[in-house]
Amino acid sequence: MHDPLPEETADRREAERLESLDRYDILDTPPEPNFDKFTRLTRKLFGTPTALVSFIDAHRQWYKARDGAEASEVPRSDSFCTRLIEDGEPLIVRDAAADPRFSGNPYVLGAPYVRFYAGVPLRSEDGNIIGSICTIDTVPRQVDEGQLAMLTDLGEMVMEELNLRRLATRDALTGALSRRELREQAGQALALAQRHGHKLSCAILDLDHFKEINDGYGHLAGDRVLAKVIATCTKMLRRTDLIGRLGGEEFAFVFPETGGRDAAAIAEKLRVAIAESAVDLGPATVRPTGSFGVASLADLPLDFDTFLAQADEALYEAKAAGRNRVAVWDKSVSLSLANRRRVLKSGRILAGDDSAAVDCTVRSLSARGAGIDVSDPAALPAQFDLQIASDGLRRRCRVVSLTDNRVELAFEPRKAS
Repeated sequence: MHDPLPEETADRREAERLESLDRYDILDTPPEPNFDKFTRLTRKLFGTPTALVSFIDAHRQWYKARDGAEASEVPRSDSFCTRLIEDGEPLIVRDAAADPRFSGNPYVLGAPYVRFYAGVPLRSEDGNIIGSICTIDTVPRQVDEGQLAMLTDLGEMVMEELNLRRLATRDALTGALSRRELREQAGQALALAQRHGHKLSCAILDLDHFKEINDGYGHLAGDRVLAKVIATCTKMLRRTDLIGRLGGEEFAFVFPETGGRDAAAIAEKLRVAIAESAVDLGPATVRPTGSFGVASLADLPLDFDTFLAQADEALYEAKAAGRNRVAVWDKSVSLSLANRRRVLKSGRILAGDDSAAVDCTVRSLSARGAGIDVSDPAALPAQFDLQIASDGLRRRCRVVSLTDNRVELAFEPRKAS
């Protein structure tokens, strides 16, 4: 057995790091005041215009909390914080324009015109760096030892908060189950249904054009809309039904002892009730609408993440057809989700002679296909290979569906040798 090559060791370490990040189930969750306080404190500590609490997956730096930044994520390839993973220690950049490591960075040469950066890593309980807390400015700055020590303390406090969050079972705003608790209870319901041959269905709700509400009236107004919508839905559910918040304006429902036709009828009643509700925001009254994707338990065994992926694919169809409607997943049309399991892996999109590789995060995987996240789905070539180095996998792909930054792929059949 040969000693691992450097790239093999790096691939293994990255796979372990992503497994640690995945256990916190934090990516793409909505803003939370308990994390926002850390960016406010960091800005006050340094007197800077911007502070961020970030988590880094395979292709991006995603902001759980941001104070002074408009974007919610940036490509990992352009991120200053990625250096924290590579170096494993705090990073101070007093003048990025004069630092050869960063002088050519697009965020130094263009907006937001970073000149100063100070960041410390966020370490999981098993020692992997999963993110950062950092602050930036548009002018050069100096940092003293006291400031760096306090920033390190804030990073440790972020991780303490993150560990406490893992214990929460309810979303504080809507009362829906947390994403982690939903997966736990739904997984049990799914296993029970498959063991005894019972019916089971799930649905995903996505509020239509919710960003326009947040942008037009503010996030507090958006929170009021979310709370009203979920209160409306909860009143119409049975005590045995489950509702959980997946992130942002997206919620999942699980209907025990319910087949696909009945689940679609329930989703339609919920859709109508949402459309008939009204939320008084003071200067205006908002009438939200929602799109639903529904999936029901088929004959093949599957886990909850695959079940959810089926409903999510149906949700894509509902949104593509014009929103404010219900769509049902059709297994005869989509076979790429069979036996799909949830993962968090580092992937690369390879086309042509492999010279123009694009990083991606693999979120689900089966023998037939994968679900990936990329920063710019519109830039994907017509044909490409998906490579997952940690698994030794490389497969030719075609795009099945595309929603925002999420892309569903089907693997092309292997050629006979």
